Amino acid sequence: MTDTPSRPSWFDSHCHLQDEYRSGDADPTDLVREAVDAGVNALVCVGTDASTSREAVELVRSLKDSGLEGSQSEDGSRGVGAFDAWATVGLHPHEASKGTHEIEEVLDRVLEQEPGMVVAVGECGLDYHYDHSPRDSQREAFAKQISLANRLGLALVVHSRSAWDDTLAVLKSEGVPQRTVMHCFTGGTEEARRCLDLGAFLSFSGIVTFKGAADVRAAARFCPSERLLVETDAPFLAPVPHRGATNRPAWVSLVGEAIARERGVAPQTLATSSTAAAYALFRPE
Repeated sequence: MTDTPSRPSWFDSHCHLQDEYRSGDADPTDLVREAVDAGVNALVCVGTDASTSREAVELVRSLKDSGLEGSQSEDGSRGVGAFDAWATVGLHPHEASKGTHEIEEVLDRVLEQEPGMVVAVGECGLDYHYDHSPRDSQREAFAKQISLANRLGLALVVHSRSAWDDTLAVLKSEGVPQRTVMHCFTGGTEEARRCLDLGAFLSFSGIVTFKGAADVRAAARFCPSERLLVETDAPFLAPVPHRGATNRPAWVSLVGEAIARERGVAPQTLATSSTAAAYALFRPE
């Protein structure tokens, strides 16, 4: 008799389950239960302003109260059926003109009243593709959030679009937090090298499954396994074969499986290494 291979256990390192992002017919707890059934054992719900950051914390709290978050297998080990969830607090570059005062208040309150609930500052960074906030406001808000992460000892979740040079320059100027991740990495191997040289982790989304994303796939092959994470960025960027649909954490396995094929490893191997990298980033203890 041969042993049945265990199902890969995935960590969705970046998703948005708040009301502002999900469709009205998708309950966040149902989405999480669906993800658990699909082999997702941990996720981080990411804030993009004060309101969505507060909601991310409330969602994680509700998961704890429901008994889903933090459950264990019968033998006491963490495995299929166990689940962890955390929140982040941050100001997206699209919202940078609002200033960071409100998110700083949210951070201070949550860290004092509910320690361990928030694991990172962000997502924050620079987006020169849309320029929804003036670029000087984006750089100022990004710098302040880097400083917050450094001061509070939290991870930093970075969004960078069409702004690699300035993103890395601001990080260098403010001091790269020890635990920094380039979320939804969209560069090639050169951008990957520059980020890795700063000590950053790289998190890959469903973009790696897109036909025109050969440069992103090359970066996914290039990135060391101990610094490679997977994410959905739900409800955005659903992976093939669901491209164009509303993304969900249950589909993070499709991202991981695509990267595993590119790297020539088994999905279980990629799931194990990317989960370990995510815990090293968000929960290093």
